[in-house]
Amino acid sequence: MLLALDTSTPLVSVALADDTRVVHEAVSDKPMQHGEQLAPMIETAFAATGVTRSDITRIAAGVGPGPFTGLRVGLVTARALGLALGVAVIGLGSLDVLAVQAVDDGVAEPFLATVDARRKELYWAEYDAQGRRLDGPHVDRPVDLPTGRLVVGAGPDLYPSAFERVAGPKAPTAGWLARAVISQSVEVVEPEPVYLRRPDAAIPGPPKKVS
Repeated sequence: MLLALDTSTPLVSVALADDTRVVHEAVSDKPMQHGEQLAPMIETAFAATGVTRSDITRIAAGVGPGPFTGLRVGLVTARALGLALGVAVIGLGSLDVLAVQAVDDGVAEPFLATVDARRKELYWAEYDAQGRRLDGPHVDRPVDLPTGRLVVGAGPDLYPSAFERVAGPKAPTAGWLARAVISQSVEVVEPEPVYLRRPDAAIPGPPKKVS
């Protein structure tokens, strides 16, 4: 069984899948509570399906781009579980997963996939009509994204005046991450976070001398 996690957006998502299909998927209903919600959601997935930890043969996690804290929670959890269970842990780009869902939803032309980066910016990447990444990921203001493209993801809801041509889906989820693993439609990467910019918290510099 595959355990899939995504914490690259304000909402946590968890999924379980066998070799051919997703058997359980859930998305949290409370934003910005990654640390509080991820572990209980994993346990709920096990309880709902009858799957036990010993049934897990690999773990997949979204590597972002995304906020520092959320990605850290998801990837640390994935790596810790992988170590405890003795199973492989793999990463998938969260924008790449969003692109797979967009193509499945009927997008049939080149498009931009977007995720909220906060600070009035978006994480984004460009894809062809088959969902293959052409450029990115990047982090920019909405007005600095390429114009004239169809846009999926968080951008149209957050900045409706910035985009003329929009389509669903709204966000990457663990369910679609699991489907991407099953179909081998997204490049597998190391389970390391993609931040694209430094975290807000920083180690203080040395104290200034007082003259």
